[in-house]
Amino acid sequence: MIAITGASGHLGQLTTQALLERGVPLQEIVAVVRTPEKAAALAARGVQVRQGDYTRPDTLVSALRGAQKVLLISSSDFADRVGQHRNVIEAARQVGATLLAYTSLLRADTSTLSLAADHKATEELIRASGLPFVFLRNGWYLENYNPAQAAAQGAVAGSAGEGRVSAASRADYAAAAAAALTRPQQEHATVYELGGDQAFTLSELAAEVQAQSGRPVSYQNMPAADYAQMLLGFGLPAPVAEMLADSDTGLEKGELYTDSRDLSRLIGRPTTTMPQGVKAALQG
Repeated sequence: MIAITGASGHLGQLTTQALLERGVPLQEIVAVVRTPEKAAALAARGVQVRQGDYTRPDTLVSALRGAQKVLLISSSDFADRVGQHRNVIEAARQVGATLLAYTSLLRADTSTLSLAADHKATEELIRASGLPFVFLRNGWYLENYNPAQAAAQGAVAGSAGEGRVSAASRADYAAAAAAALTRPQQEHATVYELGGDQAFTLSELAAEVQAQSGRPVSYQNMPAADYAQMLLGFGLPAPVAEMLADSDTGLEKGELYTDSRDLSRLIGRPTTTMPQGVKAALQG
């Protein structure tokens, strides 16, 4: 049985779909969610839905019971992400899971991005647990960009200079998670550095949005502090705005670039390209 934590989120739902496409029976998939009502669509399809809250260890043990493989989708809580992950790791250990897969960050052990610290700490906890593991070190998502907004405003804003980002679609990363969870033979410790096959700059992203939308769009490179302030003005919480600005400065230094091709090899096909991502976003 395979359990997916955070299963009602975008990545969780796509991973569930990818597992089904790989032939995993419905009764062998457990969707662990904090609010079961939000997973009604999964339950209606026949997926087992169990209540499990990252902040309540007792719920996690019962939610993971019987699962041989567990996918820990990283928490979006900036306050105590590592503590929440620790609860899931301990629950997986208690139920005797034979594999723990974790959605980490590209080169989490060496990355200078502020976002990397929690992922590195979580990886260390998993290694210390003794559980066989797979680290799915995800790069940037194409969905982190908003081509429709860029077309409407005439600009892609950021602080990345001419740095190149190896972004891929959320569906690509979900397919990788499903592939890792269903591989017949798995090493005790496996690390994948995941990213898109074709890297691009934000200037190239702006040019592609212009070409597909038919509207003038340019790349507006800004100091990180100004970019964070702009994001705050759009209503983003301060920690998120600061994280995105910091990630852009890291992007400029190559922190979100990889030529590993681990992702396309794992999913058995080329990754979603930036132009394909722009087309999908503009079509809604």
